[in-house]
Amino acid sequence: MINNNALYLPMKHLLYGSIFLLLIYFSINAQEMPPRPISVTVNTSQNLSFGDFSQGSTGGTVTVSYNGVRTCTGEIILLNGTVTPARFDVTANPGTLITIVNGSNATLNGDNGGTLTLQIGNASTGSPFITTQPRSSVNPVYIGGTLTVGNLSASPPGNYSGTFTVTFVQQ
Repeated sequence: MINNNALYLPMKHLLYGSIFLLLIYFSINAQEMPPRPISVTVNTSQNLSFGDFSQGSTGGTVTVSYNGVRTCTGEIILLNGTVTPARFDVTANPGTLITIVNGSNATLNGDNGGTLTLQIGNASTGSPFITTQPRSSVNPVYIGGTLTVGNLSASPPGNYSGTFTVTFVQQ
């Protein structure tokens, strides 16, 4: 003769034990690791450079895109010289969402007393973007810009330099 109560008790313990194990499993894996802060480094081996150019009496613009293509408008003649977008090295966990915020226009001062205006361009990654490289590698971000060149008295020939601000916001 089979005792139904004897079978019921072990089945009941097995069912409750299974539910308890599932609850422990899900509670352990329910929370993500906290995000690690991103790191952004200016790659000094590749600064934003517009190369050599010459302007006419009214000036114009010189643009370097994030992929290094240089174009001009107005009375600008493009000459030789190194042309590069700025490179920033971003280190972050894969899957991190980052927004790039360009600062305001920058004034570049010339060694002959003139000025140029720099407007920061778009980033090679777009904005926002999601990092894809492992934390041990960098996510390179290239950014170009546009120079507004005045007439010969406002922007005389010479070497111009300055700084600009780009903010990387981790979300």
